[in-house]
Amino acid sequence: MNHLIICAHPNTNHSFNRAIVERVVDTSRQNNADTVVRDLYRLNFNPVLSWEELQGSFRGIIAAEIKHEQQFILEADLITLVYPLWWMGFPAILKGYLDRVLTHGFAYRTDETGSCGLLSNKKLQQFITMGNNSERYRQLGFAESLEHTLVSGLFNYVGITDIQHSFLGDIHIIDDQARKALLEEVEQKTRQNLTALTGKA
Repeated sequence: MNHLIICAHPNTNHSFNRAIVERVVDTSRQNNADTVVRDLYRLNFNPVLSWEELQGSFRGIIAAEIKHEQQFILEADLITLVYPLWWMGFPAILKGYLDRVLTHGFAYRTDETGSCGLLSNKKLQQFITMGNNSERYRQLGFAESLEHTLVSGLFNYVGITDIQHSFLGDIHIIDDQARKALLEEVEQKTRQNLTALTGKA
């Protein structure tokens, strides 16, 4: 079983996002999954999709570094995204990663009947940290809107429908005990998803 973890936080050593990544990695390895981490900030990934690259992608011209990332996605049974919610969306480096990597002919195809996702054999989980209160976001309808855009709206389009996501709120004000509880939740959900995939094998 292959597990791809993609993370996007500029504090690559001491953030709560880093703690989440480490817990996911530990859980994954304990469950004997082949685990790959792509830390976009440590990789200094260029998130800018140029006009030339966009045009080329529709002709099947894909840069070597993008093919490298696509291969990780192709091989993955479980994909985990770890990132902070910034201005109601992905951090720019993650948005750019998705712009550049989920190309036509790789993640989806189009013809006269419409579009079809090509990554339907994947399971996806997202751990999304927030400075705000997640329950308040639910009450205001923001959580539902984010689910439509960041979760199902994007990844359903490329064929991924087996998706779980968790909003981890109040990150800047909770105490260590609450943070430990969130990491336990991360571990439990990761283990459940890996176990579910093992059962399908």
